[in-house]
Amino acid sequence: MASSRRDNPTEPFKQAVAGCMRAIAGDPELEVAFSADRSSLAGHKARLPEPARRLSGNDVAVTRGLADAIALRIACHNARIHRRLAPEGQQARAVYDAVEKARCEAIGAQRMDGVRSNLSAMLEDRFDHAEFQDIGERADAPMEEAVALMVRERLIGEAPPKSARPIVDLWRDVIEDKAGANLDRLADSLDDQMRYAEAVRDILVSLDMADELGPHSDSDDDEDGDDAEQAPEHSDPARGESGEDMDEQAPDGQESEVTGDEEDVGEADDADMSAEDFSDDNSADSDPTSDAQRQDFGRPNELKSAYKIFATSHDELIAAEDLCPPEELERLRVFLDKQLANLHGAVARLANRLQRRLLAQQNRAWDFDLEEGILDPARLSRVATDPLSPLSFKQERETEFRDTVVSLLIDNSGSMRGRPITVAATCADILARTLERCGVKVEILGFTTRAWKGGQAREEWLRAGKPARPGRLNDLRHIIYKAADAPWRRARRNLGLMMREGLLKENIDGEALQWAHARLLGRPEQRRILMVISDGAPVDDSTLSVNSGNYLEHHLRHVIAEIENRSPVELIAIGIGHDVTRYYSRAVTIVDAEELAGAMTDKLAELFDEHAAAGARARRHAA
Repeated sequence: MASSRRDNPTEPFKQAVAGCMRAIAGDPELEVAFSADRSSLAGHKARLPEPARRLSGNDVAVTRGLADAIALRIACHNARIHRRLAPEGQQARAVYDAVEKARCEAIGAQRMDGVRSNLSAMLEDRFDHAEFQDIGERADAPMEEAVALMVRERLIGEAPPKSARPIVDLWRDVIEDKAGANLDRLADSLDDQMRYAEAVRDILVSLDMADELGPHSDSDDDEDGDDAEQAPEHSDPARGESGEDMDEQAPDGQESEVTGDEEDVGEADDADMSAEDFSDDNSADSDPTSDAQRQDFGRPNELKSAYKIFATSHDELIAAEDLCPPEELERLRVFLDKQLANLHGAVARLANRLQRRLLAQQNRAWDFDLEEGILDPARLSRVATDPLSPLSFKQERETEFRDTVVSLLIDNSGSMRGRPITVAATCADILARTLERCGVKVEILGFTTRAWKGGQAREEWLRAGKPARPGRLNDLRHIIYKAADAPWRRARRNLGLMMREGLLKENIDGEALQWAHARLLGRPEQRRILMVISDGAPVDDSTLSVNSGNYLEHHLRHVIAEIENRSPVELIAIGIGHDVTRYYSRAVTIVDAEELAGAMTDKLAELFDEHAAAGARARRHAA
């Protein structure tokens, strides 16, 4: 356990989160695990996203709020009652679920001031990332969110978060006019889920959704008795089994929050599902490396993210060897080597310098005076002088950088053609070989589009009558040059593909970054580094011609912020003739492609040196 704490400084934070969740939920058997995926809850096991290494005060408040929301759901929600009165129509069900979620959170907010502030921070962060500030039409504002926020306003007396006010302002007059009186009556049944659900159905009727309600389901009456299986509502979520107040003890691991409609879709489909099960896809949740989940990172789909994609059916994820015949790959690799014969030696020298620094860290990684391990001959003299002295053992410590994977994401856009792409390919090749010698796994990825100025996606858009604001309007091509587990010798020739005429087209950086990041989240290594090499802002003429001029750039900034603030992945960027420091907090800009080798090795060396220094400080502190 001591070793685990040294390796992961967030371990005490996560233990505190787990303890508080059990106390608020009133479930001492609740198992809380942390992973790179979105949060989920199944039975007595909750999964929360891994917290970032450096948490700001706001991050802590937000993550506390996310944990409190899940714990209150466990404590205050009866799935059987919720399922019985659930409407059949999609819109009505969305409102019903969102308002029930607001009820659970309001119970905790009323009883615990700390929980109230945590939930407020969570909501502010949630809507801020959803980018609703520029919404001007009701069609773009989810009605269920507006109703839930107005319910919360009545139950705990707090105005909607600033970032959510555009939604509420668009709907407030309509909702107040039709259902204001019914909303006022919700507070009278806050602790009685059955009465509350009945009141919500009245609200749905007032909002002209009566045709979506469907009949009551009374099939569970005998099982439920008088429907008073509301022990969760009558238990006080502010107190654990010992009755101690849990007001401010609820820090939490970072979580992509679980919305009401996600929480209860499963309940409607499975009569045996427990009250805690509110994931909409249990099969995906059971797989922590599910691509479908990881691709959602940074995209608040629950809130209809401002970034849209018109069609994904023509996107391509492909291995380099599948894009080109083996003979041509070999020819392109030879061409690449000839192009950079002089640079090769300089890059190799820099890589060797990096290797020596890493191996130097490895050679010092020994623990002495242990009770088991390898017999330490240097201390055998103790036994000779004192027969009663115990034998001394030593053991090689797991090197800090060994459990590491590095992903190199290379811009394959047309502006990289010529010297930049050849230098990038060679640097990636030599660094992959160097890090592999040191036990660090390396993945090399590329991103571009399948066509110039839109492909089949644009053709579909034209056939559909050119609907307004279609979002991304081109076909992506994401290329795997070297997978992390593939040895360098097998992937070496793949990098020659970057020399192929016609490969380099346009660049949609935000989605490429999400893709590379998602692949890293699925890796088992504890330390994950993502290095982006690019020479310009994201550009796709087809997309930008029918959206705002900063559409792709705005999405890129949003994805970068999500990764830098919420992800365990370390993100660094190198810009070739382009100032990437305005996007990335850890970045360097070089003027000439010839400087790329030095920049890549220097940035990687900095990261490993920082990690080694932090590990040494932690060991000294533990000693």
